Amino acid sequence: MQLYHSPTSPYVRKVVVTAIELGIRDRIEVRPTNVWDPSCKVGEVNPLGRIPVLVGSDGEVLYDSPVICEYLDAVYGGGRLLAGGGAERWRTLRLQALGDGLLDAAVLRALELRRRPDNLRWSDLIERQRTVMGRALDDLEQKARSFRAEPDLGQIAVGCALGYIDLRFAEDEWRARRPGLRSWFERFSARPSFANSMPPAEPVVQGGVRVR
Repeated sequence: MQLYHSPTSPYVRKVVVTAIELGIRDRIEVRPTNVWDPSCKVGEVNPLGRIPVLVGSDGEVLYDSPVICEYLDAVYGGGRLLAGGGAERWRTLRLQALGDGLLDAAVLRALELRRRPDNLRWSDLIERQRTVMGRALDDLEQKARSFRAEPDLGQIAVGCALGYIDLRFAEDEWRARRPGLRSWFERFSARPSFANSMPPAEPVVQGGVRVR
C-alpha cells in the first residue's frame, strides 16, 4: 500500500496511528506530498487535492482519513478499532466525528492565521473556529472519563486533534480547565503509535515549499 503523506498533517497522522495500532505500519510505503506545492500531483488521484490518500495493493484509491482508517481496521484489524454494529459502533463514530470536527476547526483557524496576509484575515471566522474548539473541548471533557481502556477510531481522532492544537495553539492552554481530558491525553500520548508519529520539531520543506 502507498500513502500520500506529509509529516505535519494531523489527518495523515490519524492513518499512521491506526496502522501502528493494527501492526501494519511496515506494509505502508509513504509518498511525501506537499499540497501547497504548485507541482503537487495529488489531484490526479484525489480530485479534492487533499491528503491522506491510500492506494491499495490492488490499485484501489481511498480518501480521506475516516474512510482510510475504517478500511484498515476492517481489512487488517477485524473491527478492533470500530465495532461492526450496535451501540458501540455509533458511539465510536460520534466520537470520531467530534474529534474530526475539532481538528477541522483548528485547521481552519490555523490556515486563516498562517496562510493569509494580515490585512486579509477574517477575524469573525477565526473567532468562530476558536469558539467551536472550546465547545468541542468542553464536551470531550465530559466524555473522557468513559473512554474505553483500549483506543478506537474515535479516540485516535481526538488524540490527533489535541496533538495538532498543542502544535499550533499551545497558547490556548486547553488543559487548564479540563483535568479529565488532560489525564486521558497523557495516557494516550504515551502509546507507541502516538509517540512514534509526532510531527517534526524543525521546519519541513517538501518540493521546495515550506510545509511548516
